[in-house]
Amino acid sequence: MTAIKNILFIMADQLRWDYLSCYGHPHLHTPHIDRLAARGVRFDRAYVQSPVCGPSRASCYTGRTVFSHGATWNRVPLPVGELTLGDYLRPLGVRTAVVGKTHMVADREGMTRLGLDSTSELGLRIGQPGFDPYERDDGLHPNPLLRRKGGSLAYNDWLRAQGYDGENPWNDYANAAEGPDGEILSGWLLKHSNLMARVKEEHSETAYMTMRAREFIEESGDTPWLCHLSYIKPHWPYIAPAPYHDMYGPESFLPVKRSEEERQDTHPVQAAFMNMEVGRVFSADGTRETVLPAYMGLIKQIDDHLGRLFAWLEETGRDRETMIVLTSDHGDYMGDHWMGEKELFHEQSVRVPLIVFDPRPEADATRGTACDALVEAIDLVPTFLEATGAPPVDHRLEGRSLMPLLRGEAPQDWRDAVFSEIDYAFYEARETLGIDVKDARGYMIRTERWKYVYFRKFPPQLFDLQNDPDEFTDLGRHPDYEAVRQDMSDRLMDRLTGRRNRVTMTDEEVIALRRDESDSGIMIGKWG
Repeated sequence: MTAIKNILFIMADQLRWDYLSCYGHPHLHTPHIDRLAARGVRFDRAYVQSPVCGPSRASCYTGRTVFSHGATWNRVPLPVGELTLGDYLRPLGVRTAVVGKTHMVADREGMTRLGLDSTSELGLRIGQPGFDPYERDDGLHPNPLLRRKGGSLAYNDWLRAQGYDGENPWNDYANAAEGPDGEILSGWLLKHSNLMARVKEEHSETAYMTMRAREFIEESGDTPWLCHLSYIKPHWPYIAPAPYHDMYGPESFLPVKRSEEERQDTHPVQAAFMNMEVGRVFSADGTRETVLPAYMGLIKQIDDHLGRLFAWLEETGRDRETMIVLTSDHGDYMGDHWMGEKELFHEQSVRVPLIVFDPRPEADATRGTACDALVEAIDLVPTFLEATGAPPVDHRLEGRSLMPLLRGEAPQDWRDAVFSEIDYAFYEARETLGIDVKDARGYMIRTERWKYVYFRKFPPQLFDLQNDPDEFTDLGRHPDYEAVRQDMSDRLMDRLTGRRNRVTMTDEEVIALRRDESDSGIMIGKWG
């Protein structure tokens, strides 16, 4: 099987799996993403390793679960020495770069300890995480934060060149509307979400990042590349430029999924998240009606720009040597389960779209198919390594290559459960619960039928997905389901104790060391 030359790795931040027409949305039509699915494989049950931007992405880049790589929240650095996509692919001559968001921070303490210059080529890669610097932009630039970061932003410089003035055009144009008297109405405030952003569509973040991805691909020439096109949207601030700001109304919304049952005898952790401000706001009348038009419009805009990018790849013949992957780092509650944002383990939060197009003939048999295997975000790194011909790294990677599924094979030993986890020490919910930082951890294991959630210091949650697909009825304390809970707890324990923590020595090296021990001259426990 010939190796893949290029990889276009697309991620749309906070994109729910069910807000694409190829996944069944009846009103939000995404024909270009649908066509990608028609040319590749649509994975219908793909799950992230954490429902938070930074740790989820760190798992996508390392192929390892969250408490294995250690970047457990957005501002927790990925430790120096943790290998990522760039580290694996660079020795093969593959140029790897991010265009857009990673939401990760550099391990500056670790670099200082090791005497690494953060401005050196290696130091910049560590901060990127492992990607070659190109156009890193996490899309969070309110004025105070931008000033603390030195005030520099390439997108702002480009906006000024297009005629947008001011200290921070990102804040004042790309993510703001205009009031009747010319006042700036911040897109950070949800009540402005249905208004038209001040920026022209062709100058929006989505348009800009698509342009920069194309420039990176062109600049790479014949050099093999992996371009991580990481769209900032449809993540908040929820505000879209015309004409996307008012394309959708209430008649096009998916029905809200929440029940009064969920607010009765609610699990303490879920109750604490429901009672955070974002949960209360999204549970209030009118919020979804105001925010969803922008959220859906931003998705539609991404689809339109991807259509232009895909067409260009086809026109130039690059599509014949490029694997294309589209996914998200997590979903968005949008008021479902009386919550906003993500953070917990309902399907709206941890389940994501995943579409893979492999141009090679070996994948012809699966084109246009849907795969219902349980797959995880950590499967992407081993997939990319196998596709490009890189050697396997089984002692370090915790995911599995998707290549057999892309070829139409059905491995008998494929996993029967998916796993996710969260460090919620950084949230108001922990303070509400009155627990220590070290105890603010949650874990999910999901099988075909059951979803089991364990929070330290609290009773478990259990949902019967066969009879309760909306996850309204928590069976975590129901006496009739003790046997199910024990089985799921055992599965969770197996997953937790199966992490790949011996990362500096392969299994083969372990075996070889044991084999050679007898020749070393070291004798332990001998009797004469």
